[in-house]
Amino acid sequence: MSSAAADTVSRPLAVRALRGVEDTVLALALGAIAILPVAEMILRASGSAGIPGASAVTQHLVLLVGMLGGAVAARERRMLSLSTIDAFLKEPWRAAAHLATHALAAGVAAWLAIAGWQFVADERAVARELAWGIPLWVVQLAIPIGFALVSARLAWAAGKGWRGRGIAFAILVGVLALGAFGPADPSNLVTPALVLLGLATLLGAPIFVTLGGAALILFWGAGEPIASIPIDHYRLVTNPSLASIPLFTLAGYFLAEGGASKRLLAVFQAWFTGFRGGPALVTALVCAFFTSFTGASGVTILALGGLLLPILLAAGYRDRPALGLLTGASSLGMLFPPCLPIVLYAIVAQVPMRDMFLGGILPGFVLVAATVAWGIRAGPPAVERRPFDAGAAWRAAWAAKWELALPLVAIGALFGGFATPVEAACITALYSAFTQVVVHRDLSPIRGTGKVLVECGLVIGGVLLILGVALAFTNWLVFEDIPTQLLDGVTARVESKWVFLLLLNVFLLVVGCLMDVFSAIVVVVPLIVPLGEHYGIEPIHLGVVFLANLELGYLTPPVGMNLFLASYRLRKPMSEVYRAVLPVLAVMIVGVLVITYVPWFSTWLPGLFAGP
Repeated sequence: MSSAAADTVSRPLAVRALRGVEDTVLALALGAIAILPVAEMILRASGSAGIPGASAVTQHLVLLVGMLGGAVAARERRMLSLSTIDAFLKEPWRAAAHLATHALAAGVAAWLAIAGWQFVADERAVARELAWGIPLWVVQLAIPIGFALVSARLAWAAGKGWRGRGIAFAILVGVLALGAFGPADPSNLVTPALVLLGLATLLGAPIFVTLGGAALILFWGAGEPIASIPIDHYRLVTNPSLASIPLFTLAGYFLAEGGASKRLLAVFQAWFTGFRGGPALVTALVCAFFTSFTGASGVTILALGGLLLPILLAAGYRDRPALGLLTGASSLGMLFPPCLPIVLYAIVAQVPMRDMFLGGILPGFVLVAATVAWGIRAGPPAVERRPFDAGAAWRAAWAAKWELALPLVAIGALFGGFATPVEAACITALYSAFTQVVVHRDLSPIRGTGKVLVECGLVIGGVLLILGVALAFTNWLVFEDIPTQLLDGVTARVESKWVFLLLLNVFLLVVGCLMDVFSAIVVVVPLIVPLGEHYGIEPIHLGVVFLANLELGYLTPPVGMNLFLASYRLRKPMSEVYRAVLPVLAVMIVGVLVITYVPWFSTWLPGLFAGP
């Protein structure tokens, strides 16, 4: 066999081997995050000293999952983007836009890898140890290696064939050369570079490229070291509480990949469809339940859309009201514990997670009630009601008893006083895995569990890439004293707390439809928290108002994420989804205004359960 033929055969084998190694390491790292804190909790309860360095190792496993998951997301071409305008372009313009944006994105990722290497080199000189004799810089190498893999894969995916990929890698090298040897003063290139980045964002560049690229350009133009970007990334991702996010996400993915959706749907159908408005209530409740564990990531509409739409149509709903109700309900649940945006908001705003969980419960039910009320009004005027079958209802509840107990497990572990938030998240993830793998056997112990771990790690990696670079962009805003200027500007023009809240709602609604919820929390929360303090708004109430508006952002045309997912999953044109969701959106806006101007909904439960 010739060497050329051998290369042709060996290349796919090498690629498959690399994929297998990545998936295995990602699954093992995420599994270790779920097991280590619980083992530590058990040892602590038994009077043992615990596992030395377990907390630090867990935090850095989150870093590994984030970077490796991001690389896998790039490999599978599933990086999160803000815009899908390129999908409406015709060939060859679409191919050209794809090549240019992905090549530019690869260049940004390459510069982030260089910044990461500078950070690791500085850390290596300090020679600190993580735990168990492992040098800290060895684990931190995940940052430059992860960004380098993302860069290479974005460039590879930019074009079809060697010609397109060659152009993409040439653009990547050009971006690197311009940053290193640019002929002009960097401060004079900031504006055109930001304009180019904005254009790439409109054409579908990944979100982390938008935020990370903006941070790179702004620090570069100001003459500041770009190594501060991976420092911020590292500081956020290794936050002691952040491990809650991948763990609660893992619990949601076990539910979504197993048969939990069908069992829960059968429960709500058996209990609530026997009266008028039952189908609307079923839709709202089952979507809220799922979203609270999947983190408003779009999994709800993908997992339940195909099940719920036929039920609504069979109950007599017309196509458009059924589509609007289902799409609107898909974002419900973001205010219910243990939804991931609540966890992240508590970390960024430095509000006790327990209080944020309690504060979101009643406002969450306000939005559910508003959606159900609209669903009843938009439903058929006369429905053939079937008599309530108590036996069938209890059988359905018994079949889904393990899933129905999941919120009690999560909240009980958190509020029971024996587990930290991360340990409560571990218990929730392991309980969810136990129900789907051992009890119901919906997933095989090895292949099924491995698939869930890799899928969850991929999603978490994409999210953590965004969070890390978003914090760097936020810190540039702080460096430029933007929060103080914003505080002075707003307080000089707005005196009333209630007017400020109205303006905040409008602002956040725009933010919610232009940014994903995670980057919005990291970037916007540090700007509005000082304003909330100035106007005397309770921190929990401010957080609930913030999250409720971003919940609506998933449904706000033209770029609300759940609108695209509904169009994809239910095979409906985007224009039809827009028209269907607008009435539901209007009703939910009224619900958000009620939450905004009646703080009692947000503060009563935290006050009721406050310690002495």
